[in-house]
Amino acid sequence: MKNSKLIAVVFFLFLLVSSCKQHQEARRPISQACGTFMKKSIVRNKKLIASEEGQINAVIKRNPKAKFIASTKGYWYSYSIKNTLDTLTPKKGDVAFFDYELKDLKGNIIYSELELRPQIYYVDKQNIMMGLRDGIKLMHKKEKVNFLFTSHMGYGYHGDNKKIGTNQPLLCTVTLRDFMSEAAYKKQNEVKPAAAPVPKSEVTTEIKSQDTITQ
Repeated sequence: MKNSKLIAVVFFLFLLVSSCKQHQEARRPISQACGTFMKKSIVRNKKLIASEEGQINAVIKRNPKAKFIASTKGYWYSYSIKNTLDTLTPKKGDVAFFDYELKDLKGNIIYSELELRPQIYYVDKQNIMMGLRDGIKLMHKKEKVNFLFTSHMGYGYHGDNKKIGTNQPLLCTVTLRDFMSEAAYKKQNEVKPAAAPVPKSEVTTEIKSQDTITQ
């Protein structure tokens, strides 16, 4: 009898505890907290990009003769030297030979062309600055182009851990000296291993006179 009462009491307590659990407020899902964080992060990034684009627009307004073009990838570019005869541009499977210089939007040199040369780039197969990776594929041989990159097209939040700071927009001036297929580049180096990698080529270019980009 005592055992029966004990069993009944235990069973009643079990039902009571179960009933209480069912009426407890459900915990907030972890995914909901993550979603809130992501929304705040998106808002912050939009404000940051808007601020950087404002700085870039100020540079463009101060240089009306430069005739900057807005790309579909979120950066701007203008020609210092334009090749109107060639139609080919670098693509995946090519090797590009170029020089470039990096400045901040006030015109201060961060890295000079001399510091950064020579640049030999296997198109779309090497990890380089996102804006530069896309911009080179717009260029023809012998062209010189000024690019204005927001930080997300440059070195982003971390910078380069050297001279480029956090979330820093950049003015990047690029000269595409030449490009060729990887097969041609490999063959050239096999035939003349000690020769310079860039072949001599005669390309007529149209030079557009422009004022220096002022900051």
